[in-house]
Amino acid sequence: MKFLYNTEPTLNRDQMRTKRVFIITCLLISSLSTCYSQVVKDIEGNIYKTVKIGSQEWMTENLRTTKYNDGESIPLIVDNSVWGKGENAGYCWYHNDVTFKKEYGALYNWYSVNSNKLCPLGWHVPDDEDWTALTDFLGGEMNAGDMLKADSGIWDESGQGTNETGFTALPGGKRDGDGEFAVFGEFGYWWSATEFDVDNSWERSMRYSDSDVFRTIFNKRYGISVRCLKD
Repeated sequence: MKFLYNTEPTLNRDQMRTKRVFIITCLLISSLSTCYSQVVKDIEGNIYKTVKIGSQEWMTENLRTTKYNDGESIPLIVDNSVWGKGENAGYCWYHNDVTFKKEYGALYNWYSVNSNKLCPLGWHVPDDEDWTALTDFLGGEMNAGDMLKADSGIWDESGQGTNETGFTALPGGKRDGDGEFAVFGEFGYWWSATEFDVDNSWERSMRYSDSDVFRTIFNKRYGISVRCLKD
Protein backbone atom coordinates (compact mmCIF):
# COMPACT_ATOMS: atom_id res chain seq x y z
CA MET A 1 0.00 0.00 0.00
CA LYS A 2 1.31 3.42 -0.95
CA PHE A 3 0.90 6.48 1.21
CA LEU A 4 0.94 9.98 -0.23
CA TYR A 5 2.78 12.41 1.97
CA ASN A 6 2.38 16.17 1.92
CA THR A 7 5.87 17.52 1.37
CA GLU A 8 4.88 21.11 2.33
CA PRO A 9 6.28 22.04 5.76
CA THR A 10 3.74 22.09 8.57
CA LEU A 11 2.81 25.64 9.49
CA ASN A 12 2.18 26.79 13.04
CA ARG A 13 -0.84 28.87 13.99
CA ASP A 14 0.84 32.25 13.49
CA GLN A 15 2.23 31.22 10.10
CA MET A 16 -1.19 29.98 9.02
CA ARG A 17 -2.76 33.27 10.09
CA THR A 18 -0.14 35.22 8.15
CA LYS A 19 -0.68 33.08 5.07
CA ARG A 20 -4.46 33.51 5.31
CA VAL A 21 -4.18 37.30 5.66
CA PHE A 22 -1.86 37.39 2.65
CA ILE A 23 -4.30 35.40 0.50
CA ILE A 24 -7.29 37.50 1.55
CA THR A 25 -5.38 40.73 0.96
CA CYS A 26 -4.37 39.63 -2.54
CA LEU A 27 -7.95 38.75 -3.38
CA LEU A 28 -9.22 42.08 -2.06
CA ILE A 29 -6.59 44.07 -3.93
CA SER A 30 -7.33 42.15 -7.10
CA SER A 31 -10.98 43.09 -6.87
CA LEU A 32 -10.41 46.72 -5.90
CA SER A 33 -7.58 47.70 -8.20
CA THR A 34 -5.47 46.49 -11.04
CA CYS A 35 -2.56 45.80 -8.65
CA TYR A 36 -0.13 48.14 -10.29
CA SER A 37 1.51 51.39 -9.41
CA GLN A 38 2.39 53.99 -12.03
CA VAL A 39 4.08 57.32 -11.43
CA VAL A 40 3.27 60.85 -12.53
CA LYS A 41 5.45 63.97 -12.34
CA ASP A 42 4.32 67.53 -11.67
CA ILE A 43 5.83 70.62 -13.28
CA GLU A 44 8.46 70.94 -10.53
CA GLY A 45 9.58 67.35 -10.94
CA ASN A 46 7.90 65.96 -7.82
CA ILE A 47 7.04 62.31 -8.46
CA TYR A 48 3.82 60.68 -7.25
CA LYS A 49 2.80 57.05 -7.23
CA THR A 50 -0.66 56.22 -8.53
CA VAL A 51 -3.15 53.38 -8.15
CA LYS A 52 -6.25 52.35 -10.05
CA ILE A 53 -9.36 51.83 -7.93
CA GLY A 54 -12.29 50.69 -9.99
CA SER A 55 -12.30 52.75 -13.17
CA GLN A 56 -10.44 55.67 -11.56
CA GLU A 57 -6.70 56.28 -11.29
CA TRP A 58 -5.66 58.28 -8.22
CA MET A 59 -2.43 59.64 -6.87
CA THR A 60 -1.46 57.78 -3.71
CA GLU A 61 0.19 60.91 -2.28
CA ASN A 62 -0.98 64.43 -1.50
CA LEU A 63 -0.05 67.11 -4.00
CA ARG A 64 3.01 69.17 -3.05
CA THR A 65 3.63 71.44 -6.03
CA THR A 66 4.29 75.15 -5.50
CA LYS A 67 3.58 75.96 -9.15
CA TYR A 68 0.58 75.61 -11.43
CA ASN A 69 0.96 73.32 -14.43
CA ASP A 70 1.69 76.33 -16.65
CA GLY A 71 4.73 77.27 -14.55
CA GLU A 72 3.14 80.17 -12.66
CA SER A 73 4.04 80.23 -8.96
CA ILE A 74 1.31 79.69 -6.38
CA PRO A 75 1.60 82.30 -3.63
CA LEU A 76 3.07 80.95 -0.39
CA ILE A 77 1.11 82.54 2.45
CA VAL A 78 2.71 82.36 5.89
CA ASP A 79 1.08 85.26 7.76
CA ASN A 80 -2.21 84.36 9.46
CA SER A 81 -3.91 87.67 8.74
CA VAL A 82 -3.03 87.49 5.05
CA TRP A 83 -4.24 83.89 4.81
CA GLY A 84 -7.76 84.83 5.87
CA LYS A 85 -8.21 87.85 3.61
CA GLY A 86 -9.84 88.08 0.22
CA GLU A 87 -10.22 85.44 -2.47
CA ASN A 88 -6.59 84.99 -3.36
CA ALA A 89 -5.09 81.63 -4.23
CA GLY A 90 -2.42 80.33 -1.87
CA TYR A 91 -0.73 77.38 -0.24
CA CYS A 92 1.32 76.63 2.85
CA TRP A 93 2.97 73.77 4.70
CA TYR A 94 1.53 72.57 7.98
CA HIS A 95 2.79 74.89 10.73
CA ASN A 96 4.69 76.69 7.93
CA ASP A 97 7.28 73.91 8.19
CA VAL A 98 8.57 72.64 4.84
CA THR A 99 9.64 69.34 6.40
CA PHE A 100 5.98 68.29 6.09
CA LYS A 101 6.22 68.57 2.30
CA LYS A 102 7.45 65.14 1.28
CA GLU A 103 5.09 62.95 3.28
CA TYR A 104 1.99 65.12 3.71
CA GLY A 105 2.09 67.56 0.82
CA ALA A 106 0.90 71.15 0.84
CA LEU A 107 -2.28 72.69 2.22
CA TYR A 108 -4.08 74.66 -0.50
CA ASN A 109 -7.01 77.03 -0.24
CA TRP A 110 -9.91 76.45 -2.62
CA TYR A 111 -9.03 79.46 -4.76
CA SER A 112 -5.89 77.65 -5.91
CA VAL A 113 -8.04 74.61 -6.69
CA ASN A 114 -10.38 76.81 -8.73
CA SER A 115 -7.51 77.80 -11.03
CA ASN A 116 -8.09 74.49 -12.89
CA LYS A 117 -4.34 74.15 -13.31
CA LEU A 118 -3.23 72.87 -9.92
CA CYS A 119 -2.73 69.21 -10.91
CA PRO A 120 -0.30 68.00 -13.57
CA LEU A 121 -1.54 68.05 -17.17
CA GLY A 122 -3.84 65.10 -17.76
CA TRP A 123 -4.96 65.14 -14.13
CA HIS A 124 -7.52 67.18 -12.18
CA VAL A 125 -8.80 67.92 -8.70
CA PRO A 126 -11.71 65.48 -8.24
CA ASP A 127 -15.16 66.98 -8.11
CA ASP A 128 -17.92 65.91 -5.75
CA GLU A 129 -19.15 63.23 -8.16
CA ASP A 130 -15.64 61.79 -8.53
CA TRP A 131 -15.34 61.36 -4.77
CA THR A 132 -18.80 59.81 -4.58
CA ALA A 133 -17.89 57.34 -7.33
CA LEU A 134 -14.86 56.28 -5.26
CA THR A 135 -16.78 55.72 -2.03
CA ASP A 136 -19.67 54.01 -3.86
CA PHE A 137 -17.21 51.57 -5.44
CA LEU A 138 -15.89 50.76 -1.96
CA GLY A 139 -19.35 50.03 -0.59
CA GLY A 140 -20.36 53.45 0.70
CA GLU A 141 -19.09 56.27 2.86
CA MET A 142 -19.55 54.38 6.13
CA ASN A 143 -16.84 51.80 5.39
CA ALA A 144 -14.63 53.37 2.72
CA GLY A 145 -12.39 55.18 5.19
CA ASP A 146 -10.78 52.03 6.53
CA MET A 147 -9.91 50.87 3.03
CA LEU A 148 -8.42 54.25 2.10
CA LYS A 149 -6.48 55.10 5.27
CA ALA A 150 -2.82 54.15 5.58
CA ASP A 151 -2.13 51.06 7.67
CA SER A 152 0.91 52.62 9.31
CA GLY A 153 2.27 56.05 10.14
CA ILE A 154 0.81 58.77 12.31
CA TRP A 155 -2.82 57.66 12.45
CA ASP A 156 -3.63 56.81 16.03
CA GLU A 157 -3.00 53.06 16.41
CA SER A 158 -6.70 52.34 16.89
CA GLY A 159 -7.52 54.44 13.83
CA GLN A 160 -5.22 52.94 11.23
CA GLY A 161 -6.92 51.59 8.15
CA THR A 162 -6.26 48.51 6.08
CA ASN A 163 -5.13 50.52 3.03
CA GLU A 164 -6.23 47.62 0.85
CA THR A 165 -6.89 50.08 -1.97
CA GLY A 166 -3.37 51.52 -1.87
CA PHE A 167 -4.77 55.06 -1.51
CA THR A 168 -2.66 55.65 1.64
CA ALA A 169 -4.64 58.51 3.19
CA LEU A 170 -2.80 60.31 6.00
CA PRO A 171 -4.08 62.76 8.63
CA GLY A 172 -2.37 65.92 7.44
CA GLY A 173 -4.61 68.34 9.37
CA LYS A 174 -5.84 71.73 8.11
CA ARG A 175 -5.38 75.46 8.24
CA ASP A 176 -8.50 77.36 9.31
CA GLY A 177 -9.79 80.57 7.81
CA ASP A 178 -8.06 82.59 10.54
CA GLY A 179 -4.73 81.01 9.64
CA GLU A 180 -4.47 78.67 12.64
CA PHE A 181 -3.32 75.07 12.11
CA ALA A 182 -5.20 72.18 13.70
CA VAL A 183 -5.89 68.42 14.08
CA PHE A 184 -2.73 67.05 12.51
CA GLY A 185 -2.62 63.30 13.22
CA GLU A 186 -6.39 63.16 13.80
CA PHE A 187 -8.00 64.23 10.52
CA GLY A 188 -7.17 64.19 6.84
CA TYR A 189 -9.07 66.57 4.52
CA TRP A 190 -9.17 66.75 0.73
CA TRP A 191 -10.78 69.33 -1.53
CA SER A 192 -13.31 68.65 -4.23
CA ALA A 193 -13.57 71.03 -7.17
CA THR A 194 -17.32 71.45 -6.63
CA GLU A 195 -18.64 74.63 -5.04
CA PHE A 196 -21.42 74.51 -2.48
CA ASP A 197 -22.09 78.24 -2.51
CA VAL A 198 -20.17 81.50 -2.86
CA ASP A 199 -18.20 80.92 0.35
CA ASN A 200 -17.93 77.14 0.63
CA SER A 201 -16.95 74.04 -1.30
CA TRP A 202 -17.45 70.30 -0.85
CA GLU A 203 -14.60 68.28 0.64
CA ARG A 204 -13.94 64.79 1.97
CA SER A 205 -12.42 63.96 5.31
CA MET A 206 -11.36 60.95 7.38
CA ARG A 207 -10.95 60.78 11.13
CA TYR A 208 -8.67 58.55 13.17
CA SER A 209 -11.54 57.13 15.24
CA ASP A 210 -14.00 56.39 12.40
CA SER A 211 -14.32 54.12 9.39
CA ASP A 212 -16.25 56.74 7.41
CA VAL A 213 -15.38 59.09 4.62
CA PHE A 214 -17.23 62.28 5.57
CA ARG A 215 -18.79 64.52 2.90
CA THR A 216 -18.96 68.04 4.28
CA ILE A 217 -18.44 71.65 3.25
CA PHE A 218 -15.52 73.89 4.14
CA ASN A 219 -14.99 77.60 3.78
CA LYS A 220 -12.92 78.26 0.67
CA ARG A 221 -10.26 80.04 2.75
CA TYR A 222 -9.37 76.84 4.59
CA GLY A 223 -6.12 75.13 3.69
CA ILE A 224 -6.41 71.37 3.19
CA SER A 225 -4.83 68.62 1.11
CA VAL A 226 -5.37 67.80 -2.56
CA ARG A 227 -5.34 64.43 -4.31
CA CYS A 228 -5.30 64.42 -8.10
CA LEU A 229 -7.35 62.12 -10.33
CA LYS A 230 -6.47 61.13 -13.88
CA ASP A 231 -8.63 62.70 -16.60
